[in-house]
Amino acid sequence: MFYTEILGLEIIRETYRAERQSYKLDLALKGNYVIELFSFPDPPARISRPEAAGLRHLAFEVDDLYHVIQQLNDKNIEAEPVRLDEITGKYFTFINDPDQLPIEFYEK
Repeated sequence: MFYTEILGLEIIRETYRAERQSYKLDLALKGNYVIELFSFPDPPARISRPEAAGLRHLAFEVDDLYHVIQQLNDKNIEAEPVRLDEITGKYFTFINDPDQLPIEFYEK
């Protein structure tokens, strides 16, 4: 629900994998396949802060960062303060998904 209703990704397919008692969800953005999510009955918590080995976060490029932040606020999703990446010169912010994994939005 978060990835489809809040972030606007489209479901391509959902597959139940009986041998693993899990679901795999393939998602697209504007018709382009972008991510697959897995759900398991009792997964262990994943450390996302401080930095840890493995996937750090997802990042999405957006045309208008402040417009995206307003859309998220309208859905009761709070973004971190906007920061400027000194290397790229791009503005960015983070939110958390329902599992507290960080998601970055950076302006084109």
